[in-house]
Amino acid sequence: MELVSMPGQQAKGKVWLVGAGPGDVELLTVKAYRILKQADVVLYDALVSQDIQDLIPHGAEKIAVGKRAGKHSASQDEINQLLVTKAYTRKNVVRLKGGDPFIFGRGGEELQTLVEAGVTFEVVPGITAASGTSAYAGIPLTHRDHAQGVTFITGHCQLASRPMDWQGYANPNNTLVVYMGILNADVISKGLINAGRGADTPVAIVSKATTQDQQRFIGTLGELGQLAADPALEMPALMIIGEVVTLADTLNWFQPQSTQDNAKVNQGAVSVNAL
Repeated sequence: MELVSMPGQQAKGKVWLVGAGPGDVELLTVKAYRILKQADVVLYDALVSQDIQDLIPHGAEKIAVGKRAGKHSASQDEINQLLVTKAYTRKNVVRLKGGDPFIFGRGGEELQTLVEAGVTFEVVPGITAASGTSAYAGIPLTHRDHAQGVTFITGHCQLASRPMDWQGYANPNNTLVVYMGILNADVISKGLINAGRGADTPVAIVSKATTQDQQRFIGTLGELGQLAADPALEMPALMIIGEVVTLADTLNWFQPQSTQDNAKVNQGAVSVNAL
């Protein structure tokens, strides 16, 4: 798709690429909150929680452009074009993404489009799904006794038909975090086991992390396909693979059922103190 700009005109506004964090409204940064409350138009993804969507000003235009496996509401080219078009007609344009926009969020691609169109922008980082999910699931991504490194990969692709560094990902001293990998759970499991990672390696799939609907599905690498097929599993979900998962029960502090009440109590305080 060829980008359509407005020859002879200068962009009226600015685009703010904002990370909304993993879901819990209280994990939104103060800066992200401030920018969001000043928005004239917000283009938001499906992964942005309803509590955070509710912070969007009533007078702002809300455009859902979320993409999920098999349920794309807008192509990336369409989103890029919308960002440019809105920047030429509105003052404060917010591109709101779940997690952090620079970690499997295609934020860099969107900014490249804005550069081509001569649109001013700013980036507001967010807590990425990996750190938010692991913290709320009681699973430290690194630990001196269990993992000396961590690797993030995306599983939302045709893994069987493109080369993957399974040997590198199978390092037993590293934690592996897989974004968007549920549909390819069997491929991921077989790839890692064939590369030498033990079938008994602990794994966790965490669903709707940091929200009142969070669930943890814990097992082994050999059982990953079964865990991913559990009918109780809801999207979005993240996989954590490695020995650190053995700490999940000991360090499990989060009580999902109390999240909604806490959010209601604290939301008023956020709206006052964040200004």
